[in-house]
Amino acid sequence: MVLPELKLRRDRIRSLMAHQGIDAALIACNVNLLYTAGQIISGYLYLPLHTPARIFVKRPNTFTGELIHPIRKPEQIVEILQQEGLAIPQTIMLEGDELPYTEYNRLAALFPDAKVVNGTPIIRKARSIKTEMEIEMFRRSGIAHTKAYNEIPSVYRPGMTDLELSIEIERLMRLHGCLGIFRTFGQSMEIFMGSLLAGDNGAIPSPYDFALGGKGIDPALPVGVAGKVIEEGQSIMVDYGGNFNGYMGDMTRVFSIGKLPEEAYAAHQTCIDIQEKVIAMACPGVTCEELYDAAIEMVTQAGFADNFMGMGQKARFIGHGVGLQINEPPVLAPRNKLELEAGMVFALEPKIVLPRIGPVGIENTWAVTNNSTEKMTRCEERIIDLLNPDQIQ
Repeated sequence: MVLPELKLRRDRIRSLMAHQGIDAALIACNVNLLYTAGQIISGYLYLPLHTPARIFVKRPNTFTGELIHPIRKPEQIVEILQQEGLAIPQTIMLEGDELPYTEYNRLAALFPDAKVVNGTPIIRKARSIKTEMEIEMFRRSGIAHTKAYNEIPSVYRPGMTDLELSIEIERLMRLHGCLGIFRTFGQSMEIFMGSLLAGDNGAIPSPYDFALGGKGIDPALPVGVAGKVIEEGQSIMVDYGGNFNGYMGDMTRVFSIGKLPEEAYAAHQTCIDIQEKVIAMACPGVTCEELYDAAIEMVTQAGFADNFMGMGQKARFIGHGVGLQINEPPVLAPRNKLELEAGMVFALEPKIVLPRIGPVGIENTWAVTNNSTEKMTRCEERIIDLLNPDQIQ
């Protein structure tokens, strides 16, 4: 990755550090290293407020260059800083919400006279405003994501289980370049490449903080497919993260086996209408709460509020920021006063679950521009009948 891009990202973090009187940051977690160093390493990026960043590498030993120092252990970092004549910070920022307890204490002990602060919120805030290069990565990812989804009807075979269909979709995604890793922030999110929910499995809650759940095929991962045959008259919701270049675009589309009851098409159209309304409102200065409230008003008027974003267990959001992880700021949720800013990228996912039919709805990835939004994921949004894929309902 080109140095000017990395400097732009680092300077965004520095700007937030300066406002809080932080002298330096020591970055150790994979996603934040990818953001600030351009690749994942076993090591650390030291980010002073006023002097160039330095990288301390344990592995791989082929990662070399100016201001890159090979080390065996983190205790060598301070020794090298002193040898280079650099000041030891009085306030140091560590990734307090991400580092394991032992690692956090070990790194804090490198600077015994410094005040140690939690830098995770600062880094996540900086990452929430994407650069032009990052926006372009979303565009490219969205193209590959769409190509894979367009081929889904070609891999369906009557009598398939939801697991068998999901495997074929995962194969399509990988063939189109998906990296196969689903990166999340925090401990409340686990999944493989994404989720396929057919029929009533879409109403089964899971412990994870996704829009919808699903039983899963094992208690070790209680989310997603249930291993059951997909039956005629069921909807199939396909929701896979589009990680084709490190950036986690998100897209959901709905398919069916044969024609669904009219209620399903009405509910699905309601979700598309909500998308159009929310996106028409979305621009810099609008709060996440305003967008959420607009969606709730529309779904209530349409008569689907009891089934919106789940049934017995509901998700309390209609969208979420995306980036190097699937769950970044902003979150389109009630009481969230955060205002949209140009450069934010979010996935909007209004969804409705219908008993005996399954889930319907839509999800696309959008970038906030100076006065509107740009759509990153573009393919057919109506329900596609896998038995008659050319007939769009």
